[in-house]
Amino acid sequence: MNHPPLIIDRIDAAVDHLLDTLPGDIVLGLPLGIGKPNVFANALYRRIKANPARKLRIVTALSLLKPSGHSDLERHFLEPLVERLFGDYPDLEYALDLRAGKLPDNVEVREFFMKTGDYLGNAPAQQGYISTNYTFVARDMALQGMNVIAQAVAARGEGADLRLSLSSNPDVTFEVCERYAQLGLPLLKVAVINRKMPFMPNGAEVDPSMFDVVVSDPAATHTLFGAPNNRVTHADYAIGLHAASLVEDGGTLQIGIGSLGDAIAQSLIVRDRHSAEFRRILESLSPDGIAGRDVGRFDRGLYGCSEMFVNGFLRLIEAGIIRREVFADQPLQELLNSGRIADETVTPAMLSALLDSGRLHRPLTAADVAFLQRFGILRPEVELDGDVLVCGERRCSADLLQPAAFDAVVTHMLGTRLTGGVFMTGGFFIGPQDFYERLRTMPAQELAKIDMTRIDFINQLYTTSAGPGELKRAQRRKARFMNTTMMVTALGAAVSDALDSGQVVSGVGGQYNFVAMAHALPDARLVMMLRATHDNKDGLRSSIVWNYGHVTIPRHLRDIVVTEYGVADLRGQPDGEVVQRLIAVADSRFQDDLVRQAKAQGKLSAHYEVPERYRNNLPQALEDKLQPWSDAGLLTDFPFGTDFTDDELRIVRALKKLKHASAHPAELVQMALRCFWEGKDAPPAFLERIGLADAHSFKDLFIRRLFAGNL
Repeated sequence: MNHPPLIIDRIDAAVDHLLDTLPGDIVLGLPLGIGKPNVFANALYRRIKANPARKLRIVTALSLLKPSGHSDLERHFLEPLVERLFGDYPDLEYALDLRAGKLPDNVEVREFFMKTGDYLGNAPAQQGYISTNYTFVARDMALQGMNVIAQAVAARGEGADLRLSLSSNPDVTFEVCERYAQLGLPLLKVAVINRKMPFMPNGAEVDPSMFDVVVSDPAATHTLFGAPNNRVTHADYAIGLHAASLVEDGGTLQIGIGSLGDAIAQSLIVRDRHSAEFRRILESLSPDGIAGRDVGRFDRGLYGCSEMFVNGFLRLIEAGIIRREVFADQPLQELLNSGRIADETVTPAMLSALLDSGRLHRPLTAADVAFLQRFGILRPEVELDGDVLVCGERRCSADLLQPAAFDAVVTHMLGTRLTGGVFMTGGFFIGPQDFYERLRTMPAQELAKIDMTRIDFINQLYTTSAGPGELKRAQRRKARFMNTTMMVTALGAAVSDALDSGQVVSGVGGQYNFVAMAHALPDARLVMMLRATHDNKDGLRSSIVWNYGHVTIPRHLRDIVVTEYGVADLRGQPDGEVVQRLIAVADSRFQDDLVRQAKAQGKLSAHYEVPERYRNNLPQALEDKLQPWSDAGLLTDFPFGTDFTDDELRIVRALKKLKHASAHPAELVQMALRCFWEGKDAPPAFLERIGLADAHSFKDLFIRRLFAGNL
């Protein structure tokens, strides 16, 4: 039996309670992303840091810090922007010290997913990384000896009426608590109320008694970390357009965060609202034609099922594309899938289909009536009295195979529309500030269609305490699992989380889980997306490589690979065909080298040549095809808005050019010659913004001229 939690109204008192309750080493579990109780975590960290006799291990993922910039120019530019966008968001002090290499000896941080690229070369972070699937995180937290879990929660009501929501992060908390209870292990569970967390219903809503301690200190309420929308480039759009053409109406969708996620979402909106234009754009991008692609409107809509609920999904909900509701009953869901139940409108045919399928008994049982009322098929006022159904003054037999009883129920007792369905299932969320605000202000009936729930429900098909496997399979029809990767080998393996040096870029996260589901579901596909090239200190490189010293997804799980230059369907294909299909979507500047290496290893015929239609896979050709559609307003840089002003965008573009050139000496020399020849100057407000208004040194004057020349 659960007991009411201890309510503590001050952060410091809550830390005192934790330290008194756990006199030994503290192993603190924190949720991924924005579900961390930053103020509480900082207070505990400071206390342990000041007392070398105590030890703290933090087990978590994606510890988010406000952007700070890597140069004086970037810092000057970011300061007012960060103040405007992040408000009173408190940085995680352990993460600041970890990044700076200043963690004290009595504190260690172990993360299973890191912000992309932020900890390359950081020895403590690299040594503390835990490589694991998202579905194993709860297990591995226990293996780390976690003895306290602390989470930011949303709240409604006060006192006896207090209700809590795990909001952004029901992903692993439920499973952690279950595992500890089953193993009989002690675990102190701490909820810290942040009044700015959106209160999410359904699977995220919990009774306060789930926790041992609830911290109600107003100081724990602060602005959430907002991830600004990234610019969507033409390469991003080309990938998004190809990916959008692989999505079937009436199916299931998983996408991620960032410019590729936004590109897919906007491409789906263009497909739905401007089908003719979508077809024309896609045809211009597809040298092999678009036979077999989906280019029509979404008459049935899509169901969103993704570990990460992102802004792109919310935009698809608002556009009416994410609207296919799924229901937590396997027979009902299968009848909807098969078309035996046409849609969510309650009709006599729906009742007949349920009877014919054997979902209902003869006569109806109490469980049958509860099922019918739960999903809105019977009115809530209907009661079962023995073998008789009662609705006000109306009474009839509960044996619905009797025509009179069936007619009576149809005439007097049926509901109007199925209830209890959801069209979006997510494990955690993160997005820009307007994303959070839209969730906070969304009408209750719309918010009820979004179910934030456990990752062991979303990321796998097994039957667990989170839900039966067959139900998951029924709900996830025609699934398209969209994942990004850094590189793909010419034989189809994906490199997504780390370098061949062993340095971790980000983490595995849930990628393997979605790959496995794509192969396990009969009508699902994995869509692995990447830009055809990437830039590093050694210059431009192909993202399709012959081989690489590290892989995240092995080649035997290859499926569909998408670059800006097309779609390579690799499922079930022999190696030679796989190599040819990947070369066809590679950047043309690197195709010959890939052919040479493949021939040297006997994976291509000695007579093979790249077909001419794939020889124009070049950035300028892509720009020429897509710029008219950008000018027409269909493929804009920021399809879902931006937090930057127009002036800030101009400054950002110039700073990015300078940063790129600084890593490539030959390019820097060419840029300097051009800028000094042109002799342009920047607006005074721009120079003030980046700290160069009073430039006097040769270095500052040089940078000022380069900056002005790149505006």
